[in-house]
This record gives sequence, C-alpha cells and structure tokens, in this order.
Amino acid sequence: MIGSANLNIMVKAARKAGRSLVKDFREVENLQVSMKGAGDFVSKADISAEKILKDELLGARPTYGWLAEEGGEIPGDDPTRRWIVDPLDGTTNFLHGLPHWAISIALEHKGQIVAGVIFDAAKDEMFFAEKGAGAWMNDTRLRVSGRHRMIESIFATGLPFGGRSDLPATLQDLARLMPVCAGVRRWGAAALDMAYVAAGRYDGFWERRLNPWDLAAGIVLVREAGGMVQPLNPAGNILEDGEVICGNEPIFNGFAKVVRG
Repeated sequence: MIGSANLNIMVKAARKAGRSLVKDFREVENLQVSMKGAGDFVSKADISAEKILKDELLGARPTYGWLAEEGGEIPGDDPTRRWIVDPLDGTTNFLHGLPHWAISIALEHKGQIVAGVIFDAAKDEMFFAEKGAGAWMNDTRLRVSGRHRMIESIFATGLPFGGRSDLPATLQDLARLMPVCAGVRRWGAAALDMAYVAAGRYDGFWERRLNPWDLAAGIVLVREAGGMVQPLNPAGNILEDGEVICGNEPIFNGFAKVVRG
C-alpha cells in the first residue's frame, strides 16, 4: 500500500492487533461458559488488543497523545497530535460469536481527523483514508453510493439498549425514516457502519451517544469517499457531542431533514 508513514504505522498496528483478536474470537466461538465467564474473556481480549495498539502506535510516535476506550486519555508532548483508538468496536457481537466487529484507529491533528483505519479482521477488510488522498478498502478505491432517491436507500443506526435515555428519540427517528426508505440496518458496530457508508454499502448512517473512538476514523473515511458528515445538531461538534449523521451527497439533505425532524 502507498500512504504516509503515519498511515502505514496505523495499518501495521491494526493488523497486529487483529491477529490477536481473531485468535481470541475463535476461542469465544467455542466457549461453553456463563455470560460472566465469556464477558471476562472478551474484556481480556479487548485490553490485550489495546496494549498491542498502544505499544505499536506510541512506540512509533512517542510524542503523540492518546485517547482510547480502555486506557483513557494520555496527553502527549506534542499537543497538536493524538491517536484516537477503539481496540474492539462491536464488543457485544464479539461476545456472541458474531463476526462483525472492528479495530478503529484515527489520527487527529490540530482538532481535525487527518487519517483513519477501520480493520474488520474477521473478514480481512482493511478500510483506510487520509485527508486529501482518498478512501480505500484493501486495494479498492472507495466511493459513497450514487443513489438519488430515499425510497431506494438503505440506512444504518444503533438502537439504544438497557433502558438508555435516547431510546424514545431513536424510535421517533425510525418512525419518520422507515416509511420513506428501503430499509434500516442495526449491526452493532458504529465504526463499520461508517466504513460501509464510505464503501457505498449503506447510503447513510446516524447515531447518538457515541464516543470519540467510535466515530473518529469513520469521519475521514466517509469524507474522503465523497460523502457528507455532520453533527446531528447542526450547531454541534461530532466528537464532543457523540452524535453524527452521514451519507452520500444526493440524498443527504433529505435524509438529514427526516432524521432531525
């Protein structure tokens, strides 16, 4: 692959952590244990993958900052750059033996996401993008879908679970959107949802109450694939608010109007 030194570092780190997670995933598929036992095992797999990523990324760029799901935030000597990392997006899928989860790595520079990698290790699909250099999946250049009609479009979102307070808003979104589109999918891995928008597999995606590491890499992927990415609240900030809406340009305004109500 041809890319910057930083992007190559990110891809190498994702592949190394991916090998570890695939090995653990095979164990999860065969585990005959209680939910607690499986959950403990997956937590260890998650933490192990984060350690690999941290060693690789900070080993190569020790002055950069760090923000990740398990390890929290570590300021860097270089205040303008930081890694934003989710070692296992789609943990519940992983726990249940569903092969739909990913590693997500983003590089932020002066408040902007300039590079992103989302690695679906179970399917060996490496999505990556750099600002100004396009978006790719393995050796294939990515473009968002070309659909122009909402009724022909498929969208993705996350459905709140466990009594979360944003369930009523999401149900209202679905009530407005489902009558005017071709379908809504909920696959349980926000990073892959955004990668699939970049790949033209979905026409759009929206979700609330996400974390920066769920979103960061997907932002640059969708934009570099020709898509539009905005905060759900037009006056908001995607990473700070944890809310996003994205899609291809022809249907974006109509899609956003429906979701925003």
